[in-house]
Amino acid sequence: MRLMEKYFDDLNVGDQEVSHRRTVTEADVTMWCMFTGDWFPIHCDKVYAEASMFKQRVAPGVMVVAMAGGLVVPAQTQTVIANYGTDRLRYPNPTFLNDTIHVVNKVAALKPRDDSTGIADFNWEIFKQDGKMVCTLILRALVKTRAADAAAEG
Repeated sequence: MRLMEKYFDDLNVGDQEVSHRRTVTEADVTMWCMFTGDWFPIHCDKVYAEASMFKQRVAPGVMVVAMAGGLVVPAQTQTVIANYGTDRLRYPNPTFLNDTIHVVNKVAALKPRDDSTGIADFNWEIFKQDGKMVCTLILRALVKTRAADAAAEG
């Protein structure tokens, strides 16, 4: 069972998993720019990007975070109620087109909220194929407890 499919009660600080991988493609970046309207030239202008300090196009950081969500949050989860927030978001290295990323997802903190929910802090570290970290953040999620489902059934 994936971390983000577990009930709050079943999570422990230090629990960790590694996601599958995903390659960031030109189509991804183009669709992201079209969808968001983020046409910043480092993402979509090859000539501009080649003249930059990176010497090539860079994937939008927020897009990389969104992709990480797809890698670690199973669509079928019944326990994650909502994204509660994001803290300490950093991009220590760029993600380029054709980089392949994966996520190390670790439970960083747990705070009971009420009988039916808790706040779980997940430390996401996103790495590319050469081992360089391209993003790190704390995702705070509102997660159901076992009592929430027991009350709903009762």
